[in-house]
Amino acid sequence: MPQHVAIIMDGNRRWAGARGLPKAVGHGAGSRRVRAIVQACAERGISHLTLFAFSTENWRRPMDEVGSLIGLLTLYLQKEIGNLNAKGVRLCVIGELSAFDQRVQALIRDAQESTSHNRGITLTLALNYGGRWDILQAVKAWQQAHPGESADTLNEAALAPYLQLADAPPPDLMIRTGGESRMSNFMLWQMAYTELYFTDLLWPEFTPEALDHALAWFAQRDRRFGGESTIASSAIETQAS
Repeated sequence: MPQHVAIIMDGNRRWAGARGLPKAVGHGAGSRRVRAIVQACAERGISHLTLFAFSTENWRRPMDEVGSLIGLLTLYLQKEIGNLNAKGVRLCVIGELSAFDQRVQALIRDAQESTSHNRGITLTLALNYGGRWDILQAVKAWQQAHPGESADTLNEAALAPYLQLADAPPPDLMIRTGGESRMSNFMLWQMAYTELYFTDLLWPEFTPEALDHALAWFAQRDRRFGGESTIASSAIETQAS
């Protein structure tokens, strides 16, 4: 079972379009799907779930759609915290949050503080987040913490604490719904060795049973991390014995 699952929740607009419904209805259906998947991950012993909820590129969408997405985020932060606390879910938020208005920022702070004591699954929402931005802000933060120090001294281990999700394990499994097969600027540093699972299911259609299919697929992967195959190594050890 993976420790950390990341999901790109794609397909809300197409789900609505196929039913002749406004895009906002599709986003609403996708928002309601989140609760079931968080619960399913917790029940399966996954300790971290990260959802790509709003990217830095999403600002380019029509303003009415952007407003709908932010409205859903606001509603989630207002209405769902009681359920998260009841289920022992700890909420974290990553991204450049200064782009949101003060009310949304306050709701985010309150939600994180309210759930900080929970010891169940950690649910992270990536809001106004981009993988390239993450790396850039980490370099700037390192430089600010080490004024006058040459970049020649900077290495992966030194930069890692300044990245978003520095206190979480790297994602073991990334799931993208909606039939697309790309990363879309999501946690580019953190997912260097993440297993990538793509499904044609649109996000509002992604059920706990669909999650189980992804987890079963993950269980069959031979994760080498650039080294020798664990399957080949086991075969050699068996033959030697």
